[in-house]
Amino acid sequence: MSDAVVVRDLHVSRGGREILHGIDVVVGAGSITGLLGPSGSGKTTLLRCLVGVQIVAGGTVEVLGLRGGDVRLRRRVGYVTQAPSVYGDLTVTENLRYFAAVLGTSVSDVAKVLSDVGLGDHAHDVVNRLSGGEQARVSLATALLGKPELLVLDEPTVGLDPVLRRDLWRLFEQLAASGVTLIVSSHVMDEAQHCQRLLLLRDGRILAQGTPDELRQRTGVDDLDEVFLRLIEDEQGADA
Repeated sequence: MSDAVVVRDLHVSRGGREILHGIDVVVGAGSITGLLGPSGSGKTTLLRCLVGVQIVAGGTVEVLGLRGGDVRLRRRVGYVTQAPSVYGDLTVTENLRYFAAVLGTSVSDVAKVLSDVGLGDHAHDVVNRLSGGEQARVSLATALLGKPELLVLDEPTVGLDPVLRRDLWRLFEQLAASGVTLIVSSHVMDEAQHCQRLLLLRDGRILAQGTPDELRQRTGVDDLDEVFLRLIEDEQGADA
């Protein structure tokens, strides 16, 4: 399969106001795609559409050859929300064993994903007693159970120190090299350098998409923060 995700003319409305305006996106299999943009640009809404938990007003979402949200995708897609989605009164290991049972995956996966996210020393700690960054890594560990083909990660590195961020990006690169497709959202542009392709979202519209080098060439600047600013200025100039 060459394309893991295909989105065509996607519209989403909430409270009578359109949030996403005709989004068109294609994500290649086995790649890391960065979904970047300021807070409120619609990143989380778009990710929710991919995993089938968002009502859409129009358009189509295809994930791994199936309609987004299809029950057959439950074991094939891992989703990490911004807020930790685990049980605070259970230990890290108890959470992972529970989610492994729900997914029907092997309990032997638990030790591996704990190691992958760097939580081996906290295996028997109650989640509520962990830091915010550690809780976020527990959520990521649950998403890795069962070896998903697609990982949808909403701000997975927020609140993490630079060393942990570096280690997680190394993990993401290893997963992509093994054939896993990753879509990683962030509002921090320096994360873009780790991605093979970028989707720049602003006000519910795709401002630009392409590889980091393609976007640098398009704007004539090297710094990715400046790339985003230049694209905004170009858009505003076109609308004037």
